[in-house]
Amino acid sequence: MAEAHQAVAFQFTITPEGIDLQLSHEALRQVYLSGLRSWKKRIVRLKNNVITGVYPASPSSWLFVVIAILATMYTRSDPSMGLIAKIQEHLPASGSMSMQCQTVVSAVLFSTLLWLSLIFTMKLCLKQLLSYHRWMFEQHGNVSTTTKVWVMLVRIFSGRQPLLYSYQGSLPNLPVPAIKDTVKRYLESVRPLKSDSEFERMTNLAKEFEDSLGSRLQWYLKLKALWASNYVSDWWEEYIYLRGRGPIMVNSNYYGMDFLYVTPTPIQAARAGNTLHAVLMYRRRLNKEEIKPWLLRSCIPCCSYQYQRLFDTCRIPGIIRDTVVHWQDSEYVAVYHRGRYFRLWLYQAGRMLSPREIEYQIQRILDDPSPPAPGEEKLGAFTAGDRIPWAKARKEFFSSGVNKRSLDCIEKAAFFVTLDDDEQGMMGDDPAANVDRYAKSLLHGKCYDRWFDKSFSVVIFKNGKNGLNAEHSWADAPIVSHMWEYALATDSFQLGYNEEGHCKGDVNPSLPQPQRLTWDIPKQCQEQVAQCLAVAQPLADDIDFHVFAFRDFGKGSIKKIKMSPDGFIQLALQLAFYRDRGMFCLTYEASMTRLFREGRTETVRSCSSESCAFIKAFENGEDVEVCRRLIRNASEKHQMLYRLAMTGAGIDRHLFCLYVVSKYLGIESPFLKEALSEPWRLSTSQTPFQQLELFDFVNHPDYITCGGGFGPVADDGYGVSYSLIGEKIISFHVSSKHSCPDTDSHKFGTQIRKALHDLLQLMTINQSDAAGSEQNHSSKTQNKKEL
Repeated sequence: MAEAHQAVAFQFTITPEGIDLQLSHEALRQVYLSGLRSWKKRIVRLKNNVITGVYPASPSSWLFVVIAILATMYTRSDPSMGLIAKIQEHLPASGSMSMQCQTVVSAVLFSTLLWLSLIFTMKLCLKQLLSYHRWMFEQHGNVSTTTKVWVMLVRIFSGRQPLLYSYQGSLPNLPVPAIKDTVKRYLESVRPLKSDSEFERMTNLAKEFEDSLGSRLQWYLKLKALWASNYVSDWWEEYIYLRGRGPIMVNSNYYGMDFLYVTPTPIQAARAGNTLHAVLMYRRRLNKEEIKPWLLRSCIPCCSYQYQRLFDTCRIPGIIRDTVVHWQDSEYVAVYHRGRYFRLWLYQAGRMLSPREIEYQIQRILDDPSPPAPGEEKLGAFTAGDRIPWAKARKEFFSSGVNKRSLDCIEKAAFFVTLDDDEQGMMGDDPAANVDRYAKSLLHGKCYDRWFDKSFSVVIFKNGKNGLNAEHSWADAPIVSHMWEYALATDSFQLGYNEEGHCKGDVNPSLPQPQRLTWDIPKQCQEQVAQCLAVAQPLADDIDFHVFAFRDFGKGSIKKIKMSPDGFIQLALQLAFYRDRGMFCLTYEASMTRLFREGRTETVRSCSSESCAFIKAFENGEDVEVCRRLIRNASEKHQMLYRLAMTGAGIDRHLFCLYVVSKYLGIESPFLKEALSEPWRLSTSQTPFQQLELFDFVNHPDYITCGGGFGPVADDGYGVSYSLIGEKIISFHVSSKHSCPDTDSHKFGTQIRKALHDLLQLMTINQSDAAGSEQNHSSKTQNKKEL
């Protein structure tokens, strides 16, 4: 009980002789050091706020302006044109301040005002410069003079050594597209998916909307765009995520994987020690804003707003809508192991625990033989089921007493950690099937051993494999992916392990025991937990996953045929779906709008008339040159759609916001209702690899992560996540539902592989072989017709 005694700073006992006061010097020292660390963080935060506030200038530039003004005054000239004298007249009268001193104070005040005016002007100029997006539509190597001048001006006004949030005040607001442009692009996107009669009916609905209700809704939307930082993001977060009343497990949450071919150590506690320490190192860099802002083409900044809620954040259930709550710098994590919850402190005496110390503490949890309290083991199922039962149960059973304290501990933790008893990864006699099970485990686990409401949960498996599960409402996948890349690289290449597989360093045996959370779960609450689990378990069991790393070629080979790697993969997915289902479908590809302040995502409708024309020609055995021309047209169209989406000229977010306004006004729009109710049977997303410099694919080719994935959006469709890893690997995560007889993730994965090979062969076939290839292709088509 030594730790418990140290936790008490002082004790007093009343005796006949008086009051006996006993001080614990060690506890007081811990309190002092913890408070000192807290104040240091506040000072760093204040300093960063000042630096960010004056960017692209620097705080030291204020001194330069003051000195310049004073030096000019001493040359008997007035750079303020009489303003310094005016300021001096309004200074409070003071007999202790000489005339010369008043002049200096007035000059300093004028210099400060001049400095702030210059900063405001520079921010405004940079904001106007960043509103220019023509550069995105110009081909590499064919850049216009205007864009070259623009790049030079952006570099001049951008300053030096920006912090993570330095550009936030200079980013432009997301523009509201014109109604006619959005309607036109929408009709173009659905043309290949509708019959002539269906398209004519939809065209009439669109025209009616554009001529009548659309302009009224647009007026309200423009008014919001003038007032808000981003006219989409707050409504997107609320209505797409927080107002959803179904389970967020599978339907909203997503996952990230460990290295595919390598497990740095087979010791679960050691892997947890390095992983948690690496994540804390990332949080320290995040708090100090030492993470570099994401710059496109090395000079065009993207919004960093989403990083603010990466840690210390939890989704809180509500009856009508959930809320996302963010706290400040929690010093512990909540840990789940064998049905029990623990609080694990990661700081002591104001310092971060070393990886070896965290390993020691994790091992203590693993060795703890205590059983779960009644109702504790499956408590996490509340976060996996429907939201309304969880909101009601939280209010009824967790609003006071020991249950509230324990729930607060989980929700206010830096993040959540699961010590899983299963072994996962590419292993055993059937490594491919085991990788699929690994993905399913990260996505939903046992439906009660993850806390799906936390911003992210780190999962450490028994054999040392790890991964994470992330909640989607507070940010998009690239934010979590950036942190996870850093954690994996730091774990393996910076921290490392000793020869026995343990974390490096020494252990402090006086560390306090991890604190077991206590619960008082009544029978009625346990019954509700079982009901939530009964909802979540069938949903998890229905998910069909297939994960594979395509290593035959990568983006390096695709670039050689002068095609966009993303466009090439999207066309392969279109071809694979057509072969799988014999039809085209509305296809969702997520793109980012982080060129704008608080931007999140926009939809690229990858299935276009151009892509459909190519696939029909290719499958019907058309001439090779015709197919090549059509595939290039389709790729260029896809790139154009992607660029439009990134620059605020997308379709779906604009229609979504118009629909929200119509609901606020109580007006029904047949066009908006039908346009937004069409199913996305193929939902795709590329997870970008953002920190290639942290990895060495040449000397350590097996240290690659397979990215992450998500569940299917439509019951009869596929969810496909892919990552371009280096120059030679493309990873795919394919999801669907067993309950749908028309979908099969493994079959679709096979079709993706074949489509990738067929497209590359089409683009690389020699002219001399074209005739033979055309003959073979035609014979295959003839055989199909005969069958």
